[in-house]
Parts: sequence; C-alpha cells; structure tokens
Amino acid sequence: MELVKEAEQLEKSGRSIVHLSIGEPDFTAPEPVVRAARIALEAGRSRYTPALGIEPLREAISRFYGDRFGLDIGADRVVITAGASGALVLLLSALLDPDDELLLPDPSYPCNRHIASALGARARLLPCGPAQRFQLNLAAVESAWSPKTRGVLISSPSNPTGTTIDRGELDRLCDWVAGRGGFVLVDEIYQGLTYDHAPATALGLDSRVAVINSFSKYFGMTGWRLGWTVAPREWVSALERLSQNLYLCASAVAQHAALACFDAACLAVFEQRREHFSRRRDFMVPALQQLGFNIPVLPDGAFYIYADISAVARAAGERTEGSMQFARRLLHEGGVCLVPGDDFGAFNADRYVRVSYATSMENLHEAIRRIRAWLTRR
Repeated sequence: MELVKEAEQLEKSGRSIVHLSIGEPDFTAPEPVVRAARIALEAGRSRYTPALGIEPLREAISRFYGDRFGLDIGADRVVITAGASGALVLLLSALLDPDDELLLPDPSYPCNRHIASALGARARLLPCGPAQRFQLNLAAVESAWSPKTRGVLISSPSNPTGTTIDRGELDRLCDWVAGRGGFVLVDEIYQGLTYDHAPATALGLDSRVAVINSFSKYFGMTGWRLGWTVAPREWVSALERLSQNLYLCASAVAQHAALACFDAACLAVFEQRREHFSRRRDFMVPALQQLGFNIPVLPDGAFYIYADISAVARAAGERTEGSMQFARRLLHEGGVCLVPGDDFGAFNADRYVRVSYATSMENLHEAIRRIRAWLTRR
C-alpha cells in the first residue's frame, strides 16, 4: 500500500503509471446487479438485515453450491458477512483465544495474520516454497503443531501466488487436523477464478471445514463489501452473536443486489471474464519469463503471478537489496507498480514480487514494454 501511495503521488505530478499492484478486477458489477441495487434503494430495502444475512441470499448461495459442485449445503450454514475480511474476523474471533496459535503458509495474504494478531493470538507462518506450490502440506503442519495450535488457515487459489492446493493433500491435512480437535479454514475468495481445471471447494472434503468467500473477485463487487462463510452448524450461533456485536449486519443494499449475481445471464458474464483473466495470464507468464523473471510455479488461479527477480537483478549487473528496492526503482524509474514479496511473509520474500494481471490487456502490453525498456537502460 505504501508503494501504491507513492504511485498515486507520481500520477498527481503528471507521471503515467501502469498498476500491476492491487488485486482489484478492472471489471465491476454487471448491469443487472447495479439495477438490482437501484431497485432495492428505491423500494426502501436499506434497513438493517438479520445478522446472518437475508434469507433469500443465504438460500441462493446454498443453491449455488448445489448447482456448481453438486453439494447439499444447507442455507442455515451460510453466514453473510461484511466482505471476506468480515468473515475471517468472525471466524477467528470465535475460534481463537489470546496466545492460541494459528498456522498459515509463508507467503500468504498479510491481513490474515494481522487479524489473528489483533485478537491476541499468534499467527505462525510456515515456509512454503515452489516444491509445495507455495501451499501448506501435511508434513509441515505435523511438524509445526504444538499444544497451543488451534487450527490452520489456507488460501486456495492463493494471494500472492495464484496457486491452488493439491486436493488430496488438503483432504489428508483436514483429516489429520480434525483428529487433533483443530479447525481448518479455507479462504476461497478466488474460487471462481481457476484456469487449468474446474473450480473446487473444500466443502466437498469434510463437513468440519469452514470456507470463506466473497462477492469481490469473481463477482466483481469489491467496494460493495459483501462476503460469506459456510461453517459447521454448531459454529453459526456464535458467529451470529459476534456479527450482532461487531457490525450488526452486512450492507442491506449490497445483499439485495447480490441476488442478481446468480441469474444465468450474470453467471455467463462472470465466466466470460474468467476467460479474459486466463488469456491475460497466458500472455503475462511467458512475457515476464522472456524478460528474465523466474516463475517457478505456473499460477492456476486468482490473477497473480509470484515471480522470482533474482536472475533479472543479476542480468542487470547491479546490486539489489531485494524486492522492495526492486519494486520501488521500477515504479520511479520505469513507471510500473508491482508489490514486493516482503508484504506476504519472510521466506525468500526479498526474491519475489507479486504481479497482478487484473487490468486490461492494453495495460499489460504497456507494462511489459516499460519493464523491458527499464531493464535495458539499467
């Protein structure tokens, strides 16, 4: 975010910056969703809703899991939240006490560990390299598990790596953790955005798993701040009480608008957008590789590439202090904004940058042109 602020200041001074930084789709909510929001406002559907969310939306999400994954997920297990972050706040507040330990992969989305830390718990990052697809595996969890460990938080597809966890590995991990009385949370906010295989959900593995999802990424409703969790039934009462006390309910207008997301016409739009993201990935990965970036694991989801800059820095014949310096210099000298790996953990973080391709193909071509020109003149 600090680099994004610097980019904004450069733009205010008249500089042209290509943003490959923040993970926000350039596609916004489709017209039927906007129309549904307008209708809700005009009809006065802007009052508080139940803490668990409006019943039609919970039922629509339940049907979505049935239609897309063939799963019988009761609407009573669905909790509507103020974004995926709101879901994570509710879940970790319900599951963690001060000094409890939560295991996460390194690298991972920073807010996940920060929420746990804000609750007084310890977020323990476990190094995950390319051989593990930057994802946790059972061996790592087994070796790290301690008397204070309460559970595991996994993201699939992952931010920042764009990789998914092997389904068999996740199944073994869930079974092992459940056998020790622990919990597994799977952040599936990028679930709809996979490219080499069909989207999947951890709900099909184990009824004791809770998943987190959102209307932000696949559905293009970032600023609407609307998400959900599907949790074991015995957790729902605690999540309801926490929601009532922490933020009352998610946005009423956003909830009524989100009902339109599940119409056939909107789902077709979302699938077309997924194809756009796939084409962008297929352009960016080889383009970056040709410039000397090492991409050790092909991202198969989300809209991120986790790229090793070691060879690029060596080829430039210039000493570098790591990804932060690399990203800052590329921003100020080349006009392209990336995210340094330092933001996502400690394990080899200074070797990596995250590249977001959640922007137009025109911008992606321009970004590659600028990076090539910058590397050539360094």
